[in-house]
Amino acid sequence: MKKILLFFVLGAMTTAMVSCNKSVKPLPADQKAVETAEPTPAAPAAAAAPDFTLNDINGNPLSLSSLKGKPVILDFWGSWCGWCVKGVPQMKEYYEKYKGKFEILGIDCNEDEALWKKAVKELALPWLHVYCPKESTLLSDYGIQGFPTKIVVDADGNIMKIVIGEDPEFYTYLDEVFSK
Repeated sequence: MKKILLFFVLGAMTTAMVSCNKSVKPLPADQKAVETAEPTPAAPAAAAAPDFTLNDINGNPLSLSSLKGKPVILDFWGSWCGWCVKGVPQMKEYYEKYKGKFEILGIDCNEDEALWKKAVKELALPWLHVYCPKESTLLSDYGIQGFPTKIVVDADGNIMKIVIGEDPEFYTYLDEVFSK
């Protein structure tokens, strides 16, 4: 009975993750998605986050490298993704909880620009935002396979953690890193 229940739970979770995934380009064969364990001082150097420049909500170019010197959370999302929107209240809570210790850069994906701007306004998202046009290679550059995907980049521009989906593990990680 437990095996049957586990099978249905895993099936439901897989369906939920796939339902929030829209036409994401697969990674090129010579590139892998970066998945890191809990960082430790003895761990090898983390992968450098690919730099990019996209237009912010006001139409001005904003690059990841312009935020170097402060940890950044890259939040790949879209207002069409139910899990992305469901996670907004907790993201706001953590943004306030650790205000000044990191920046969030919301990266809108697979959406019309007008809908993105409307969603940012209606959801009252207080952090930085950029629009990722469909012709951009950013999703494949980062190996994005589902939404939301949150990538924690340290102050030196290295990827420290990747969390796919709306997972409590992400907030536990933020507490471990930023509550010090």
